[in-house]
Amino acid sequence: MNFQLKFKCLNCNEIHVSDPRNRGRQNFCAEPECRRASKARSQRRWTGRTENANYFGGAENCERVRQWRKEHPGYWRKKKSAAQDALQETLKLQDPVMEVVAPEKPPGTLQDICFMQPALIVGLISVMTGHALQEDIAATTRSFLTRGEDILRMTPRDPQFPIYENQTTSLPRTVAACAASI
Repeated sequence: MNFQLKFKCLNCNEIHVSDPRNRGRQNFCAEPECRRASKARSQRRWTGRTENANYFGGAENCERVRQWRKEHPGYWRKKKSAAQDALQETLKLQDPVMEVVAPEKPPGTLQDICFMQPALIVGLISVMTGHALQEDIAATTRSFLTRGEDILRMTPRDPQFPIYENQTTSLPRTVAACAASI
């Protein structure tokens, strides 16, 4: 029993098939002008009822509106369009360039790992010394570099370059005490 009910639009006076959900109640078609007419008609009917006559006027209704606006701040403010929100210009599309990329070999030596991972060095020094400031880490790094050069005999034996080979630690006792154990 799937029959279609037709109706005549009260605005454009054309015959239309009603929506199955509104069968028997639909008086206007889905055209934008007819929808506006339907909205205007239902608003006139609503405000024509005695209980709704002063809904938008009077002291108590003004207070109701004030309370609603207080609970919904910024509701009436205009929203920025997406075009105004853009922080950069739109990019022109580029044709992809096909490149052959050789797979990376994992580094084999400690030097390769250290040079490729500066964050590793900074993190390691930070854990060893307990410092997170760049100035402290830089000073410690210079100390480590000098000691490493001395160990590898990369610098000449000069009084201005101290030799650390026989010392137990190059860090002050306070720093060594707060360093995490490994």
